[in-house]
Amino acid sequence: MEIPQGLKYSKEHEWVATEDVVATVGITDHAQDQLGEIVYIELPAVGDKISKDDPFGVVESVKAVSDIYAPVTGTVIEINEDLRESPETVNEDPYGDGWLIKVKITDLSDLEDLMDADEYTELLAREKE
Repeated sequence: MEIPQGLKYSKEHEWVATEDVVATVGITDHAQDQLGEIVYIELPAVGDKISKDDPFGVVESVKAVSDIYAPVTGTVIEINEDLRESPETVNEDPYGDGWLIKVKITDLSDLEDLMDADEYTELLAREKE
């Protein structure tokens, strides 16, 4: 299970990479593994506002349909258009080409509530117990 250092993680299994006030958001390797083969992803439109801890999209796999929760509050400035044609990219490269959206963060303190890689590893260990 891959858990890269330098990213932030939510308890709902999203990851966040930040550059200034822009957050790139995706689902973790653990999440895509639990979902199985992803067949469809529904994402918000550019310009949509998302709110921390609220659903902003849906991932559909052969096993389940799951909401994707916003790890930060902000405005969507870009979506990964490639996922419309190739949603399985999230399975193949969840931390790279499988990113979901980019968000202009309105409140940087949202990042303080997220976990680092070590804390996220501990969360996964507790969930297995």
